[in-house]
Amino acid sequence: MRGKVLICAGSDSGGGAGIQADIKAVTGLGGFAMTAITALTAQNTEGVHDVHEVHEEFIRKQMEVVLTDLGADCIKTGMLHSIPVIETVRKALDEFAPDVPLVVDPVMVAKGGHPLLESQALEAMKRKMVARATILTPNIPEAALLTAREIKSRDDMLKAGEALLKLGPKHVLMKGGHMEGSELVDILISQDGEPVEFRGQRIDTAHTHGTGCTTASAIAAGLAQGLAVEDAVARARDYVRKAILSAPGYGHGHGPLNHAHTLKADV
Repeated sequence: MRGKVLICAGSDSGGGAGIQADIKAVTGLGGFAMTAITALTAQNTEGVHDVHEVHEEFIRKQMEVVLTDLGADCIKTGMLHSIPVIETVRKALDEFAPDVPLVVDPVMVAKGGHPLLESQALEAMKRKMVARATILTPNIPEAALLTAREIKSRDDMLKAGEALLKLGPKHVLMKGGHMEGSELVDILISQDGEPVEFRGQRIDTAHTHGTGCTTASAIAAGLAQGLAVEDAVARARDYVRKAILSAPGYGHGHGPLNHAHTLKADV
């Protein structure tokens, strides 16, 4: 194992997204995953059925004991559902990991439509987490909420990404999965350097549960292992694409990916 990643995110009892997907992605790419669980969800491929909040002091304690003992080469955040949780995570980052690279996946809505970020917490997300990010990884709906813009074209993606850069992150990966068309385009926009486009053919499948979580954690694994941001993004996209193509087909809704496609079974 190479590269320690601390993941601060919610649990998905169905195993397709959240902490479970994060652990699988980091492990599948040869890293060591650690966690600070921010919320528990009763969830499956058909949606989120209930959410149980984790007390902020316990979130902080999880981060403290991990970071002061094992340390981390990169930190990834996912579901931070309220202002107190966002503020708690940011304070812990400042105290225990001020110089550690941070991947922020601004989780707002589950695949099935259930809100995962309280509406009043949007500004806190921008000020506390987006501003601290080494790389921010929004999908189109998340970027639209963060920038109060309509995003319907490649140019809209670029403009929204540039607006997000002004909030403070060093890089923004604008994910184009929600755009129409047979070609999927993601755009990496950075404080220093020209935008970089990643293109691929859209895969016609319902088995895409957890792609956002998985992409962000795969990027975090790459950064933890010393890859440059562009290289970490490229490897993460390839990992996720293969995970979608080899998805096991479980569940009656949006099925999970095959996070283990990089592993070789002994039996």
